[in-house]
Amino acid sequence: MAESTDYVADFPSEIIREGRVQVLVPNLKAYGVTPSDYAPSKAPVFYNPVMEFNRDLSVLALQAYQHMVGHEVSICEPLTSQGIRGIRYAAEIEEVSNVLLGDISTRACQLAQHNIELNHLETKITLKHSDANRTLCNNASPKKRFDIIDIDPFGTPVPYLDSAFRALKNRGLIAATATDLAPLCGVHAKACLRKYGGKPLRAEYCHELAVRLLCGYMAVTAAKQDIGIQILFSHSSDHYIRVYAQISYGAKKADDNLKSMGYILHCFNCMHREITHQPFGCPTCQECGTKMDYAGPLWTGDIAGAAFVGQIIVENQKAPFRNSAKIAKRLSLIEVEPAMPPAYYVIDKLSGKLNLPAPSNQTFIEALKKAGYHAVATHFNPRGIKTDAPTLTMHKVLRELTSNQQA
Repeated sequence: MAESTDYVADFPSEIIREGRVQVLVPNLKAYGVTPSDYAPSKAPVFYNPVMEFNRDLSVLALQAYQHMVGHEVSICEPLTSQGIRGIRYAAEIEEVSNVLLGDISTRACQLAQHNIELNHLETKITLKHSDANRTLCNNASPKKRFDIIDIDPFGTPVPYLDSAFRALKNRGLIAATATDLAPLCGVHAKACLRKYGGKPLRAEYCHELAVRLLCGYMAVTAAKQDIGIQILFSHSSDHYIRVYAQISYGAKKADDNLKSMGYILHCFNCMHREITHQPFGCPTCQECGTKMDYAGPLWTGDIAGAAFVGQIIVENQKAPFRNSAKIAKRLSLIEVEPAMPPAYYVIDKLSGKLNLPAPSNQTFIEALKKAGYHAVATHFNPRGIKTDAPTLTMHKVLRELTSNQQA
């Protein structure tokens, strides 16, 4: 690849390679950015190297979707910054007809255009210097809509989702990232209620609640336009969550989706949790009788599909990404989660509640299986498990494990 000569960055920069492409990006060291920083937003054009894992997995998920639908796909990424994500889509995904990139920043567009030329993708990628919602609304008429729209902002995707649903074809795919985990995980509960329309909860499984709050907001937003959604895949990684949903036109499908909206009731005394779809007053825990708290309304349905995750696994086996091994490990956990009830448990939290030593994940999972229940590890937390065992049964199993170790 030969570098184009008509653009010279007016800020410290460097060429990096990621996937099959090379792009010019800000040299973050010049801005005092370290890998531990939450976001490298000090540079004149946003670039986050930590999100390479996200971009790798996005390429795999979009490729899995393209194989699922079996035809050429058009893609829109209206918050492109320096263009690395959209450029990778154009270069690495099979059967892509065209990619539309956009950004409101002049500097970002200049750098993105340079990177498009650097990878010789001018005939496949169109770049618009425009606000994201304007880019999406300008492509909302039936003949202009996209097969895939990727909303990957710094912060919340909420301001762009309504426009995104309008610009998506029937059976199209929407991918949305949220990095505002403080509201979604209950640190700023009022902000979560304002943005996502649901109450969060500062519980040990808050990252799953975050995914379900985002899914719920997407379902309600789509339903306003007589659109239903199916969550194909989601994950929680580092400082963000990400959701992939396929849409279907039709008021009935939208109505059916709303049946998956509900609440997760949580007991902070014994750590029991349950789902309800009905209005409630002051619910009491059916395990210990204590008054319960709640999160929601949120999505109570599946947050991944085993078949789609399986196809991503197949795609990952073909891809020589730097993150392929990490992705494989994450997907192996996500693949088995859809068969389990919502709301994972963290073993250390359960053991701590009972003032007992915490067993290893595998020891606890095997003990629950021996007691006649299903149990699997979860990708949300390295010490987390999903199980259909009642909470008080888990208490009993933990006590028995401790007794056996002391005997």
